[in-house]
Amino acid sequence: MFHCRETELQDLNRRYNKGNFECIVVYGRRRVGKTALINEFCKDKATIFLSALNATSQENLIALSKAIYEKDHPVADSFPIYPTYDAALSEITRMAEQERLVFVIDEYPYLAKAEKSISSRLQHIIDHTWKNGQLFLILCGSSMSFMEYQVLGYESPLYGRRTGQYKIQALTYKEITAFNPKLSAEQQALVYGITGGIPHYINKLDVENDIDEALKTNFFNTAGYLFEEPDNLLKQELREPVIYNSVISAIAGGASRANEIATKVGIESAFCAKYLKVLLDLGIIRKESPITEKAGRKTIYAIGDNFFRFWYRFVPQNTSAIGAGRIERVYDAVIKPYFPEYMGLIFEQMCKEYLLRYAENLPILLSDVGQWWGTDAKAKKEVQIDIVGTPAQGNAYIIGSCKYKNEPIGVDELERLKHYASVFGKGDAYHYYIFSKGGFTQGLQDCAACGEVTLVTLQDLYRE
Repeated sequence: MFHCRETELQDLNRRYNKGNFECIVVYGRRRVGKTALINEFCKDKATIFLSALNATSQENLIALSKAIYEKDHPVADSFPIYPTYDAALSEITRMAEQERLVFVIDEYPYLAKAEKSISSRLQHIIDHTWKNGQLFLILCGSSMSFMEYQVLGYESPLYGRRTGQYKIQALTYKEITAFNPKLSAEQQALVYGITGGIPHYINKLDVENDIDEALKTNFFNTAGYLFEEPDNLLKQELREPVIYNSVISAIAGGASRANEIATKVGIESAFCAKYLKVLLDLGIIRKESPITEKAGRKTIYAIGDNFFRFWYRFVPQNTSAIGAGRIERVYDAVIKPYFPEYMGLIFEQMCKEYLLRYAENLPILLSDVGQWWGTDAKAKKEVQIDIVGTPAQGNAYIIGSCKYKNEPIGVDELERLKHYASVFGKGDAYHYYIFSKGGFTQGLQDCAACGEVTLVTLQDLYRE
C-alpha cells in the first residue's frame, strides 16, 4: 500500500497534465521510497520503465530493449534487441510522438557507469528532439553523490536539462503513523526510532500489535530481513565495507571528533576524512556544530541514519545471543531496558520536527532549529541546550529541553533552561519550551499558565 508522498505525487501529476517535455530527477538514499513514488505516479500512464542493472553496457541495452517492447507487450516471451542505444532512444522518440509517454530510468548511476556516453546521448536528444515534444523523462538514483554531482552538477552533460528535481527524504515521525495507525504515541515513537522513517524498513519490521515480537522476529533474528541490512547496504554501496563499518562503529561507540574516530579505527586522519565524507554523502552520518556557529573546532560527527544508529547500538554486542537463538532470554534483560536511553536523541529529533513542521502559533518566525553547546564561564563546565530555535527576523530565540523519561518534569528544569539561556547569551528575549514523555509537575504547569514556559507532551506531538 502506498503511504505519504502526496505532495510529490500531486506535483508530478500537475507537470504531467501540462503535456510539455519534462526531465525529472528523483534521488535519495536506498529504501526511502523513490521507486514506490514513481510506480504510483506511473500506474495509470503509458510507461517505459527501465531498472538499470549493475552490469555491462550490453546487458543494460538488452534490458532497455525489453522495457521498450514490454510497454505494448507486457507478457511477451521474446523481444527484439536494438543494436545501439541511439536506436533504442530513437524508438522511444517515435513512440512519444504518438502519445504522452513516461520514460523512467531507475538506478540511473548503474547505466551511466556501464555506458559512459549515456548522459551525453541524453543531452543531445533532449536538446535536438525531446525538448519540443511530450516525453516525460524520469532519472532516478540512490547514489546521492552521483546524482548531485554527475546529473545535477555543473559539469554534467545533463546540467540545465532537468525541469524539476525531488530529493526524497525519510518520513517524519508523524507521517509514519499512516503505516500502523492503531499504535500508541509511545509505540509510534519507537517505530520511528528503529526505522528512521524509511518506508521499506517500516514494512519489513512488520509490526502488527506487538513491537517486541516484531523486533525479535524481523530484526534480532539471523533469518530476519533487517538483521544484516546495514552490512548489505555497505557492501552494495562501497568498495571497502570493513573500514566503513569500523568508522560507523567508532562513532556509535562514542567517538565524535575526526581525530578520535581515526585513532579508534587505527587509520591516519587524512584517510579517515575521506571515509567520513563518503558516509556523509550517503546520509549515514551527519556533521554537527553548535547552532549559530560556523563549522570548526567544535564540529562533531554522529550517526544521522536512525536505522543504522539502532542497529549499531543493539546488534553487534548481542550477535552471539542472536546467532545461538537465545534472543528470547536476553531481549528483556539487555535490549529492551535500554530503549528509553536510546530514544532520548530520537525524541529531540521529533521535537525539532514538531517546531519546524507542525507547531502552530509559535512566538517567533523560525529560521532553523538545532542544538547548542558551549562553556559556562562561571561554573567552568560545558552546557548543552537540546533545542535552540533561531529567528528569521528579530533577536528572540526559542530555548528548549527534551526529556524522554516516565517521571514528570518540574520547575527545576525551567530554572536550568533560564540559566543555559544566559550562557547562550545571543538573544534579547527567550521563549522556553519543555518537551516531556512523562508529563509535568503541578508547579511547572502553574508556570506555564502564567506564560513563563510552553509545555509539550509526547501525545501533543501527534495531535492535529
